[in-house]
Amino acid sequence: MMKILFTKTGIEHEVSEKLETGFSCDFKDFIAIEKIKTKPFPLKNSSLIFTSVNAVKSFFENGFQPNENFQEAHYNKIYAVGLKTKKELRNNGFGTFKVKKHLNDLSEFILKHSQKENFIHFCGNLALDILDKALPLQNISYKKVVLYNTKILYPEIHEKYEAVVFFSPSGVRSFAKFNSLENLKLFSIGHTTEKELRKFTQNKIFTSKESNLEDLLTIIKQNAHS
Repeated sequence: MMKILFTKTGIEHEVSEKLETGFSCDFKDFIAIEKIKTKPFPLKNSSLIFTSVNAVKSFFENGFQPNENFQEAHYNKIYAVGLKTKKELRNNGFGTFKVKKHLNDLSEFILKHSQKENFIHFCGNLALDILDKALPLQNISYKKVVLYNTKILYPEIHEKYEAVVFFSPSGVRSFAKFNSLENLKLFSIGHTTEKELRKFTQNKIFTSKESNLEDLLTIIKQNAHS
């Protein structure tokens, strides 16, 4: 039986459904999310970008209200990165104009098709700076609004595991501070997380091309005993 550490909680049910036998799974948070309270401001004439589920949650908890009625002059187009972000927007009653798997892909789409829009990007304090760099260079109006902070917890792990599963670059940094990555099978939710892992190890890394939990669990199942 393979003993695996997942570096986040809240996914126990999905994992147990997919990895039924042959796996012993533990779950521990390596980062914590601290929501930021902010006074909602008018969103008129703005296109909205969300790059995480936590940004969507904090946006609505702070009382922001987009206008999705495209027949009105000041409606808001909504862009998102990731299917989970799209799903969280839908849970709050809003659709999306464009969804991309990765922030790089969304940046390229905006540069090609949406240069005349005014963008507000709702995100966390550790969000990638891809849009900050790319959009203003092309004279595209861009404003970043940080709605939550990611706190890195740096726990020490004393249990022995055969594999560790990572979900964010900050989670990687949190683990690597006091724990070795050597002699472990490593699984990553996506490219940016893999890139961060590569700073700490030359081990083989198994990465989800779809950047979602379901695909990652399939990869774990396929490669756990390889």
